[in-house]
Amino acid sequence: MRIAVPHPVTQIALWIGLAILVQTFQTAVLPLLAAGLVFLAFKAHSKRLLTLLRRTRWIFISLMVIYAFMTPGIALWSLPYIPNPTREGLLDGLMQLSRLICVLAGLSILLTSLSQERLISGLYVIAYPLRYIGLSRERIAVRLALTLQYAETAMQETAKDWRSGIESALVPENGNTSEFELPMQMLTWTDGFLLAVVSVILLTVWR
Repeated sequence: MRIAVPHPVTQIALWIGLAILVQTFQTAVLPLLAAGLVFLAFKAHSKRLLTLLRRTRWIFISLMVIYAFMTPGIALWSLPYIPNPTREGLLDGLMQLSRLICVLAGLSILLTSLSQERLISGLYVIAYPLRYIGLSRERIAVRLALTLQYAETAMQETAKDWRSGIESALVPENGNTSEFELPMQMLTWTDGFLLAVVSVILLTVWR
């Protein structure tokens, strides 16, 4: 039996729902959820997950330091003339780190399951209401596609030829146009069910 792949809109909505839902968790379930999502993201695409975690490592360190030393509570040690971290601060910092890790692991899974074209097509569908305020979602999709394309090209440049890469990017192209097609996928009953579940959970949480 072939399992239908969820619509890009559904996958993006699930990630947004995850990012909102983890903000409400306050118990030991949160670190366990973070560990589970990290395991799934690592199995799906270990390189992408490690890249996301490496680029946000200073945010992790800053969060732990701020919460550990700025949150009132019981000091872990009492040494004169130096700041003392608190137990409550470390626990709060751990909760915040777990939330951030959940979001990053979910994002890694999302980017692994969606190609660049399908990701843009999902955002294109989500941007449909913008047409009522005079914004063109077609232009938004084109600009996003070009941004991702240039960003991917720039990241592939080595430190040796980064200057030539910038110079070539600044040279205007005469008469060259680029075209791309967005793979449009129809929403299924499974997508409707998943979107309904996410909506109900979020409405319940925000009450």
